[in-house]
Amino acid sequence: MNRHDELIAMLKALKLPAMAATFPDLALKAAKDGSTHEAFFYEVVRAECEQRDQRRIDRLHHQSGLPGEKTFHTLRLEHFSPLIQQQVERLRSGAFVAEALNIVAVGKPGAGKSHLLAAVGHELVGQGYRVRWHSTASLVQQLLAAKRDLRLPHLLAQLDRCDLLILDDIGYVQHDRDEMEVMFTLLADRYERRSVAITTNLVFSEWTRIFKDPMTTLAAIDRVVHHAVILDLMGMDSYRAMEAGTHTNHDQRPPSPPPSTGTPK
Repeated sequence: MNRHDELIAMLKALKLPAMAATFPDLALKAAKDGSTHEAFFYEVVRAECEQRDQRRIDRLHHQSGLPGEKTFHTLRLEHFSPLIQQQVERLRSGAFVAEALNIVAVGKPGAGKSHLLAAVGHELVGQGYRVRWHSTASLVQQLLAAKRDLRLPHLLAQLDRCDLLILDDIGYVQHDRDEMEVMFTLLADRYERRSVAITTNLVFSEWTRIFKDPMTTLAAIDRVVHHAVILDLMGMDSYRAMEAGTHTNHDQRPPSPPPSTGTPK
């Protein structure tokens, strides 16, 4: 085995596949450019780091459960009010996660709540955050099963690893008392520590339909809203209908909004 092949074999054995794949071309380029040994070494290490970062992001996307088609590339942000656009742009930075802020998207069916939160989720995954997307109904059933099997603390610990937990369609679930209790336990467990994002078609005064008991409802709302960004879409016409009316121009991306500044309040 010559030195070239031996070097490739050693790099692969050390689990440095990007360095093994790129160093021959980079070495040739460095020789032509007269680069220093340090500059050449920097380039091969950078190639390895970039590939590892991409693999991690791909893994986070796979684990997130986010709807693959609901991204900012497919979101027609100009359909939303200037206030919503500004709020969403600030959320895209991910700064709210460090402060354990929540997001509540409130609006009628078809208003675009799920697409907005999914797009934010995809953006955060691209920055290396751990995001999990769940239908509220399916997650409640998982929590109930875990409680029956005495595994609820274990499941909550797993969910606690998520920087952002997105609960879709909380308003469609008519919880019985057991379901309400596990949902409240989840919200209380993440309170002021981890971010939760919620879509709902119910205004807060109607959350008694979810949590039944008025005092539990107030406590749940307090934990969600105390540190939260509210995306109020209740007065908006159907986003789905507007999108359908412009689908022939869907290949044209909307103009880029102004850059985000500061942390959402």
